[in-house]
Amino acid sequence: MPESPTRSAPDRLRDREPAPHDRPAGGTPSGAVAPTPLLQPHEPHPFAAENLAGASGLLFVCEHGGKRFPERLGPLGLAPEHQEAHFVWDIGALELARSLSRAFDAPLLHQRYSRLLCDPNRRPDVPSYIPAEGEGVPVPGNRDLSDAERAQRTEEIWRPFHRAVAAELDRRCAQGRTRALVTVHSFTPRFHGVARPWEMGVLYDRDPALSPALYDAMARRLGDRAGRNEPYAVGPETDYTIPVHGEQRGLPCVEIEVRNDQLRDAAGVARWSETLAAGLREACAAVGIEIGQPAGSRQQQGKRA
Repeated sequence: MPESPTRSAPDRLRDREPAPHDRPAGGTPSGAVAPTPLLQPHEPHPFAAENLAGASGLLFVCEHGGKRFPERLGPLGLAPEHQEAHFVWDIGALELARSLSRAFDAPLLHQRYSRLLCDPNRRPDVPSYIPAEGEGVPVPGNRDLSDAERAQRTEEIWRPFHRAVAAELDRRCAQGRTRALVTVHSFTPRFHGVARPWEMGVLYDRDPALSPALYDAMARRLGDRAGRNEPYAVGPETDYTIPVHGEQRGLPCVEIEVRNDQLRDAAGVARWSETLAAGLREACAAVGIEIGQPAGSRQQQGKRA
């Protein structure tokens, strides 16, 4: 299908051929009535992209930065006091990812809808994909779902997001423009009553170079306030973006987690963006990943020219 120059990036990307791991297993049987769509025509696409023309060799993804719910489903029966909780979205993560995107002049891809609908960083076949509760708080709208209801969330929310991420990575990698994938998350200071002492964590599994180098760079700055695979470790049961879009491509990749009490205001976001940007530059230089000059350096060179 020819691309129209007037169409948005999400519209163009979602029309591209999906990667093999993203293709639907089947469609609506002949003669069957299609289900009512989850998303109405005026509601936004799950995938959002910012700064696609960015010159950096880094590409940032923020899977849990969104907290929207489709109008048809509403907030899944959550009481108002729980609708902004950490299990609904990663508090402060999108603001941090945007700041890093600006610092590096790098593309940012993110998901607009709450992770409670269907977790964009999980495989659809794992139990935590559509959680029935969040840290002990029941999620009524996720209970007793039929197979068809689960599949609809996958087809309308999860699959379009990952199809678009894969398409953008295909495009940029083919052009030699993306050399490393960085995902940005936040975590709660206490989980099921247990305190988490780390202020940030560097998470990885099979990446042999960038991730360990970033941990070393952050540990030099933060000491034991930086965690290696804390408060989680990356793996195929608990993650999707890094294993599939990073490791399976052989692309250097790392997941960054920052404790969300550090990201509650603009000053905190700015402080962590500066600290992480310095660590990322040091780590990429240490392992020979070319990511280009910082955005500010290019702007100053342009002014001098």
